[in-house]
Amino acid sequence: MTTSSEKSFFDLHITGLGYLNRIREVKPKKGEPFLACDIAALNGPSNAPEYRRFDVRVSGSEAQHLVRRCEEAVKAERKVLIGFRLGDLWTDIFTYSKGKNAGQQGVSLKARLLFVSWIKIDGEMVYKAEPKTTDDAASEDAPAPSSASAAQDAPASEAAANDDADAPADAPALAESF
Repeated sequence: MTTSSEKSFFDLHITGLGYLNRIREVKPKKGEPFLACDIAALNGPSNAPEYRRFDVRVSGSEAQHLVRRCEEAVKAERKVLIGFRLGDLWTDIFTYSKGKNAGQQGVSLKARLLFVSWIKIDGEMVYKAEPKTTDDAASEDAPAPSSASAAQDAPASEAAANDDADAPADAPALAESF
């Protein structure tokens, strides 16, 4: 009889779509530097969405590559909308140091950005992830956001341009072009 020393985990994933902001390299006093960004996730009815801000650490080489490719567009204040999957959600309590809330406590939602399913810059689809094979799908717990929900949740300007129900035939080429 053999025993398994393999660790098991309970995963909590958040899927959605939102605007990419504040892409930056974080250099902590202790530990290794890492890539981070903010995601203003859309929530609620499509005609009056609310935003939930997530401060995320970008995990995985594919997600890091895609976020770095968006850095120039974010700095140019273009609208970068992504489909995403987050994991390991936690909260961080902090005290505002300036502004109208100076001295008051606030809460920041933190997570790890695990997967980017698609990217639109100013309403134009520039990347769409390849569909999962049956082997990959069996190992994934959470599905990527559907294009139908993306069309409902995107603001009117993006919703009009949201014809991504089928991935463009040249999606890999588009990923390298932005």
